[in-house]
Amino acid sequence: MTLPLRGLPPGDRRPARSPVPPRAGRRALALAAASVLATGVLAVVVAGGGAATAGTVGAGGWTETLPPGAALPRGCGDISTNPRLFATADAPKGAIPTNDWWSSLIWKRNNCATSENLQAHPLAYHAETNGLGLSYTTTPAISGTATGVGEYHFPYTEDVRVGVAGLAAPVVKAADWTDWTVTADWSDGTRTMRATIGHGLPFSYYTVSGGAAQLTAAATPTVWTNSGSTIGFTVRGHDYVAYAPTGATWSVSGAGISSTLAGRGYFSVAVLPGGTDRAALATEYGRYAHAHVTGTRMSYAYDPATGTVRTTYAVTTTPREGTETRSVVALYPHQWRSLTGANPITPSYVSARGAMRVLTGVSSFTTSMRFTGVLPEVPAVGDATGADLSTVTGYLNAELASPEGVSGPDTYWAGKGLGRAARIAEIADQLGLTTVRDAAVAAMKARLTNWLTAGAGETGQLFHYDRNWGTLIGYPASYGSAEDLNDHHFHYGYFVAAAATVAKFDPAWADDARYGGMVDLLIRDANNYDRADSRFPYLRDFDIYAGHDWASGLAPFAAGNNQESSSEGMNFANALIQWGQATGDTAVRDAGVFIWTTQAAAIAEYWFDVHDANFPAGFAHRTVGMVWGDGGSYSTWFSADPEMIQGINMLPVTGGHLYLGDDPAYVRANYAELVTNNGGPPTVWQDILWEFLALGDGDQALANLRANGGFTSEEGESRGHTFHWIRNLAALGTVDTSVTANHPLAKVFRKGTARTYVASNITAQPLTVTFSDGATLAVPAGKTATSGAYTWSGGAATGGVAVPTGPPPTSASPTPTSASPSPTGPSPSPTTTPPALSATRYLGAGGTLGGTAGPAGTVAVAAANGNHDGTPSNPQVFTATGLTGAYTGGQTRFDLFLDAGAIVGNGTQVRVSYDLTGDGSVERVETYRYFATDPLTGWEHYTEATGLRSGAGTLGNLAGGTVKVEVWNAIGGGPTTLGTGNRSTLTLPYTA
Repeated sequence: MTLPLRGLPPGDRRPARSPVPPRAGRRALALAAASVLATGVLAVVVAGGGAATAGTVGAGGWTETLPPGAALPRGCGDISTNPRLFATADAPKGAIPTNDWWSSLIWKRNNCATSENLQAHPLAYHAETNGLGLSYTTTPAISGTATGVGEYHFPYTEDVRVGVAGLAAPVVKAADWTDWTVTADWSDGTRTMRATIGHGLPFSYYTVSGGAAQLTAAATPTVWTNSGSTIGFTVRGHDYVAYAPTGATWSVSGAGISSTLAGRGYFSVAVLPGGTDRAALATEYGRYAHAHVTGTRMSYAYDPATGTVRTTYAVTTTPREGTETRSVVALYPHQWRSLTGANPITPSYVSARGAMRVLTGVSSFTTSMRFTGVLPEVPAVGDATGADLSTVTGYLNAELASPEGVSGPDTYWAGKGLGRAARIAEIADQLGLTTVRDAAVAAMKARLTNWLTAGAGETGQLFHYDRNWGTLIGYPASYGSAEDLNDHHFHYGYFVAAAATVAKFDPAWADDARYGGMVDLLIRDANNYDRADSRFPYLRDFDIYAGHDWASGLAPFAAGNNQESSSEGMNFANALIQWGQATGDTAVRDAGVFIWTTQAAAIAEYWFDVHDANFPAGFAHRTVGMVWGDGGSYSTWFSADPEMIQGINMLPVTGGHLYLGDDPAYVRANYAELVTNNGGPPTVWQDILWEFLALGDGDQALANLRANGGFTSEEGESRGHTFHWIRNLAALGTVDTSVTANHPLAKVFRKGTARTYVASNITAQPLTVTFSDGATLAVPAGKTATSGAYTWSGGAATGGVAVPTGPPPTSASPTPTSASPSPTGPSPSPTTTPPALSATRYLGAGGTLGGTAGPAGTVAVAAANGNHDGTPSNPQVFTATGLTGAYTGGQTRFDLFLDAGAIVGNGTQVRVSYDLTGDGSVERVETYRYFATDPLTGWEHYTEATGLRSGAGTLGNLAGGTVKVEVWNAIGGGPTTLGTGNRSTLTLPYTA
């Protein structure tokens, strides 16, 4: 089969090489702005007393009147205006999820009663009106040629259909959804069934009424055990086990297997991985068969001090009988390679993503991944002087009149132009070419300001908020971004990244009171980072369990959902990091770090297969252009050229795309395949491909560039950026992933045996960055700096908000060797403690907040038993009085030791109050976002990096003042332990 021919509207086909554009959050919003989208009450323009037509946030705004000729999401019936048409009445409220593996269940188009194939892994499903089909395909279908378009799929082939005897539902609906599960609903007036399925679940879980449970095999099953409530059978070579309630039995007649379930109405069906003692494994799985998974939730924490992202995947179960609450889960390769504290059992599942390894008897598991940093741009260590400076200066000066280059009227091509201008601005700033930089920044501001406002009578280059769908659509739309809600992360990532560059040079423009609020809305639409915000679905485009984005809003394909340009998805993640860092919004920054780090691992596994372990044997390629739910394809939607098939997962080339060089040997192998498949060096998109090659062999890439000056730039590229990128990577060498930093805008390179440390400081204050190997780097205000043989600094980007770096690593780190030159600049000096005021306060016994550490202790923070986000409920309170000190202008810092044990779903919150004179009137109150604890025993660190939820009032000098800390559980059903004495601390922004 040829995927580009399957179901893609003709208007979505992207041209191969046309220069003309077709081609197939800072802080939380201010309260008033939040109310606009939530209720439509405030700051909404009303025409003639009629319906709201527009809304504003700061100086920006959106329209709620559909522009003339604009399209809304489309599908069966009146779904355009009623997206909950295929959701049950008791389904979760708020914006419906889109762009998921199961989206065709709730957003129907091709078949208005059922679903497309739902690629959950290890199983695939298909909802029919008489039940749920199950498929476990272990043999891939591979087509194409070794040097041309090719693909592999594990196509849906039904093994068994699960239903209720006589069931004939007119339509299958979605009844519930959580982070990586969905519950489908059938009802024909007499019989009902609900089935919960999900990523990584070998089980599917059912509740039924009105008839016997009915399993219909695709062929007469081979029954290998039928004992009491458990039956094991094989269909098409695949082993399944069905578990009925205790006391029930199963009967077999031909291809049918049925049970009355002893009148108890629940059962589960599991597929076994094979290759082991199936009877023993059926017994092991049986321990958890009646702990039905009813919820899933992911939580993440970025620790700048160690450069790590820790992610916990938790399942919630309802015991249908007995007391067992644990479950069985299967992990994707990007998960099990980073697994901590657990050991998978021996058999594994076959899947389109590679081997899925199994954990039994768990309620959660945790991964730990290294965040190796991003940069605004690679440093000018090679083109800052001499002839190369003249070359890049000439290129950049040529961009003065049109730094955006080709910039079309729609969101995608406007974004491409913004991305091009942002690269030019960053390089020009490093080189002191202020005229070029200012021209690029001015062009971006003008373009962004136009798009981020919706004035009276304006009908294009604006954003429309649709309350029914919970989405912000830019018009003119393109490539299905309106009708299908495709590609929002692709399009809006360019906008957010450009806004981050503007924010560094014009912070007032990026303030929430001007255009920052609208930028935040774009972020929330594509990947809402705030679970409490029901205006948009949580992480719309990012598949939490699969670890990567999906491009299609409704996944109307037999092969499931798909994503082509993984690198444009990473452009969005990097944009969040850059915007969050520039504006001081650590919640947005940390969401970007989580998505970037997780998706980089997923891309390495599923687009590049760098371990040569996931693509099936017989698939001749080292990379794919597209990942599908059931496989992968060496192709694109718009071209069969090898340059574009491979290059679409390399662009845009930015300082956030250095992950592409994590494995230099793979980079060289990928490029070698391109040359082979193309029958020679690239003839289009040479700039993109040479820039990619520079991450594995900078010298060769530079030689290619110097020898072939007549190339045509890709539409989002410029000659100035191409030269800058390749020339400087040739000097720096390759990415060194073994070293991390306590600052997100930092990277390490290695050439031969020498390391170069790089960090960017976008604030007006000097910064010292500490690396995990013990090296430190002093970075002047506004500059990007380097160390070693290429000691250099340049730039004047001082508009960013100072975000505290993490402390240096607390564990012993290797000492840099002579082959790893130490950076220039002083290391941080020890902080001296003023005698009159101890800025570091310790949460102590009896509610004290003393200036010296006490003996280690603990207190219990009571269970929330409700939602108390933002409002203390049964808090632990700690108070310090009689404090006198001068305000330093800094911010409150804290490090709270928390341990929720095995409790799932707790979130602990802190509020700090300042009474500056001790007279009972509070001048400053800071409430921080709650910290979602993991269900693993051991201390976790809740710090100010979680970000402010709200702040009111102003700090000033302390004169006999009082500081109070309140700690409570905002959510969760169990207590949390808080470490006291010499553990939890509060650091005040004061000196004697």
